Amino acid sequence: MISVNDFRTGMSIEIDGELWQVVEFQHVKPGKGAAFVRTKLKNIRKDFTVEKTFRGGEKVQRAIVERKTFQYLYPGDGDYVFMDNETYHQVNVTEEQIGDGLKWLKDSMEVQIVFHGD
Repeated sequence: MISVNDFRTGMSIEIDGELWQVVEFQHVKPGKGAAFVRTKLKNIRKDFTVEKTFRGGEKVQRAIVERKTFQYLYPGDGDYVFMDNETYHQVNVTEEQIGDGLKWLKDSMEVQIVFHGD
């Protein structure tokens, strides 16, 4: 668990089973009342952004993610095949996982793929 007071831009967190990346954050200490943290969070899996306010000192789960560079190889049966540039290991990624990025995908293009968990 990590305190919202320790947020940094680019940090990955988990809220209600969803992965989020901190895009912006601002610590607010009003003259009257308790401090809070105003954030802009990007959903890593579904690629949309929300604004969320946390109470000062509130704790959230930090997500352990790994970002690796892959090269796009070819489309498969309902998915797309990418190769790890270091190990030459291939992974299949669904159209749903790629989302809007699909319209910019070009042959041999290098992309960052985010892995979470095992």
